[in-house]
Amino acid sequence: MAVTTSPDASDALAEGTVDAVVIGGGAAGLNGALILARSRRSVVVIDGGSPRNAPADAVHGLLALDGTPPSEILRLGREQVRQYGGRVVSGEVVSAEPAAPSADGDLRFTVTLADGRRITARRVLVATGLKDVLPEVPGLAKHWGHSVVHCPYCHGWEVRDEPIGILATGPASVGPALLFRQLTEDLTYFTHGTDLDEDSRARFAARGIRVIDTPVTEVVNDEDGALAGVRLADGQVVARRVLGVVPQMQARTQGLEGLGLPVQDLPTGRTFASGPAGTTEVPGVWVAGNATDPVAQVGASAAAGALAGIEINKMLAIADTDAALQRIAEASPKAATG
Repeated sequence: MAVTTSPDASDALAEGTVDAVVIGGGAAGLNGALILARSRRSVVVIDGGSPRNAPADAVHGLLALDGTPPSEILRLGREQVRQYGGRVVSGEVVSAEPAAPSADGDLRFTVTLADGRRITARRVLVATGLKDVLPEVPGLAKHWGHSVVHCPYCHGWEVRDEPIGILATGPASVGPALLFRQLTEDLTYFTHGTDLDEDSRARFAARGIRVIDTPVTEVVNDEDGALAGVRLADGQVVARRVLGVVPQMQARTQGLEGLGLPVQDLPTGRTFASGPAGTTEVPGVWVAGNATDPVAQVGASAAAGALAGIEINKMLAIADTDAALQRIAEASPKAATG
């Protein structure tokens, strides 16, 4: 039975111990919760309300939902989780940590919200996503998710045939430049103080990609406020309608320090480390989505959440069975002497 009739409202925080708490209400978290709720697990999603793709007009490359606004996908996701009895609670997690195990030895975790509310869960799925840290170029952030984009698969078709510039942030910008070249004949690569080796320069030249080594000082807008180009340190303005940027991608880790999850440093940023199906080195805790895979699109993040949900349900089933066997063993001597 659904907990609430409005897909955009916040449910009451569940009392007692729930099977799983999902920290993060994006595609990964909601799909993990959906799997668990459909398995008749009590599950609560804690949603901070700041999805990474909020600036974008639509999600692309997602079968059957291509072109759907991100907010609509999340609305439908919350509605479907609730359809199976899952709860979606608005709130910011300020701490999450292991708690004393149950009487039968099963794991327990305590999650505390900014307003002081607490919930106890047997298992935890971390799906907090990440934040994109853009280069500190004046005017750049204003266009993020529209004329300033990071992914040729998420935004490429929409910017095809435009004059595109790649604002380099490091070696990780070279590969995307070749992908954006597939979308336009007019591509300029701004090294912006980063190194570009001779082999990459030769490959760019072979594909007709112009390279500019003079640093970019600001983004220039036209009279309507649309992105019109970039100004270089020498004062020259290079006309561009779109900028491709590979930002530093930092997993949202605030409030989760008490879980002791290991992190990994990647060329594009820092994320939580995880294994197959989102397993981590911390028993009882899984990670899914951009919090561990920074390049995962919405579909891949949702799939990762589903795999984690399946694994969590399996481990809960094993724990339930172990507890049942323990109860039988404890009751047997009494039965024999009764």
